Amino acid sequence: MSQRAAHSRVAVPFMDLRPMHDGLKARLLAEISDLVDAGSFTNGPQVAELERAFATYCGTADCVGLASGLDALRLALLAVGVERGDEVIVPANTFIATLEAVSQAGATPVPVDVTLGDYNIDVAAAEAAVGGRTRFLLPVHLYGQLADVVSLRAVAERTGVMLLEDACQAHGAERDGIRAGAAGHAAAFSFYPAKNLGALGDGGMLVTNSAEIADAARILRHYGQRVKYEHEVTPLNHRLDTLQAAVLRIKLPHLDGWNDRRRKLADAYRERLADLPIGLPAAEEGRRHVYHLFVIEVKDRDGLRAWLGKDGIETGIHYPIPLHRQPALRSLGHQAGDFPQTERLAAESLSLPMYPELRLDELEAVTDSIRRWFHR
Repeated sequence: MSQRAAHSRVAVPFMDLRPMHDGLKARLLAEISDLVDAGSFTNGPQVAELERAFATYCGTADCVGLASGLDALRLALLAVGVERGDEVIVPANTFIATLEAVSQAGATPVPVDVTLGDYNIDVAAAEAAVGGRTRFLLPVHLYGQLADVVSLRAVAERTGVMLLEDACQAHGAERDGIRAGAAGHAAAFSFYPAKNLGALGDGGMLVTNSAEIADAARILRHYGQRVKYEHEVTPLNHRLDTLQAAVLRIKLPHLDGWNDRRRKLADAYRERLADLPIGLPAAEEGRRHVYHLFVIEVKDRDGLRAWLGKDGIETGIHYPIPLHRQPALRSLGHQAGDFPQTERLAAESLSLPMYPELRLDELEAVTDSIRRWFHR
């Protein structure tokens, strides 16, 4: 009998949000019922309550609720005064929203490669890319681990540029005593349902220590007005729905516990896979990785993924096509081979199931299947 035939399969989803919401359903439904009775669906008090709570959580002075993470990135740039022709240095390995926000704000994204140690922006490459038109560094805290914000701050100070953060995958992450969102002039978070802190739809947050940036973002998100029908700037509409704010306010006190569970699961993955020829995310001192994704590297990534799929185990790839090779970004003028580490990750990275309610027997089914693939 083959190893696969002898194995008792345990189907494992890549992500399952149902167990989390089962435990919160009564509170969520009660909150929704109260909101329906109150009828305050736009700019309700729950938005301001969430903004205060999330600012406290991030250790920043202010927060501005927005409709999505993309909106938070875009309005962060607009609120700090980005101008057409400005260049923004970004990592080549990220979701397209990072670069699209820069383009939508009228600036030019300048991708640089990443380091394989943490998959985040290569600090030396970022500094080397600073030129006369560079105005911003925009690192991404990818997969739930902070970029090297201490070094990036030093680069920003040496070169006279501003530091912004794409923290859309890093709710609660820390590095060198700095929490995600508190390192730069402003930062953006996403509350897409699959995030570590997710809404029941889209949502986002801009966090900052600058009263001027927060004020500018609030005007921008609400048709360019402080007073109704008095529009100070070009009208935009990027408000966070009151419903989503209410949901997130209920979930926020659970975030640290959920992140702790993700770290325990990451440790279990590392322990069970340590002896295999796999690249694993390192658990380094001074970093509080929150494992939005648990990403491994393996030479025959597609072969392993197919094997796992036949065992009923879902996986993901983040991201299969590097941004500099995306049809929508051809205008940036980059070619295959320009960012070798990013291209290696596109070819070899595999995201394993990771969510707080993932059971240990499910994790063991994943690692057992991986081990059988290597020893087949």
